[in-house]
Amino acid sequence: MKDKAMIRINNISKWYGDFQVLSDCSTTVSKGEVVVVCGPSGSGKSTLIKTCNALEPIQQGEIVVDGITVNAKGTDLSALRARVGMVFQHFELFPHMSVLDNLTLAQRKVLGRNANDARQRADQLLERVGLQPQRDKFPAQLSGGQQQRVAIARALAMDPVVMLFDEPTSALDPEMVGEVLDVMVQLANEGMTMMCVTHEMGFARKVADRVLFMDGGRIVEDCSNSDFFGDISQRAPRAQDFLSKILAH
Repeated sequence: MKDKAMIRINNISKWYGDFQVLSDCSTTVSKGEVVVVCGPSGSGKSTLIKTCNALEPIQQGEIVVDGITVNAKGTDLSALRARVGMVFQHFELFPHMSVLDNLTLAQRKVLGRNANDARQRADQLLERVGLQPQRDKFPAQLSGGQQQRVAIARALAMDPVVMLFDEPTSALDPEMVGEVLDVMVQLANEGMTMMCVTHEMGFARKVADRVLFMDGGRIVEDCSNSDFFGDISQRAPRAQDFLSKILAH
């Protein structure tokens, strides 16, 4: 049953100075649901998902993740971020630490796991993303696709209830995109609640339960996968334009 709201975004707005980057955005992501956020560059997609773990503060509205009000005074943001895994466009791994140490550091410092348990969990996840043999290497010794898979494993090591992906494949060479998307498909199939900003529409069609289409800081479409990719004449004009360009290739 996908009836429990894991993320509630209620009428949020955000400004950078005089520029409004998010305008009255609302949506709900249920437990186990995969929501893909798409739209043209500069439409507010990345900002929207970064508000879900307070990497981007909001000026209006409310965000509740797993029962915790993200933007409330007194919310323990470190504890919240441990529960909300985030994977960025540019891996964000510690370059001076081995793959294994990248995966164990936050487990020990934030979750309080002992070194042995943290290592065990790290090895388990490296196995899962197909990188256990690389555990002692440094990020610079890995390909971009491998580094992104390490970043996913690192986020999963915190046992998150939600995973946020901010264009996780856009910095990768084309031949490395598939290996990262395969891990994300596997996560989706296992029932992980996911919110993904991506330009990979093939991935969106394959795994998204719902698609949000953004333009000009607003959520213009919030509909099922089949509706979004089905009869595009039913979509908003800006979404029709976007889809006609990407579906033609």
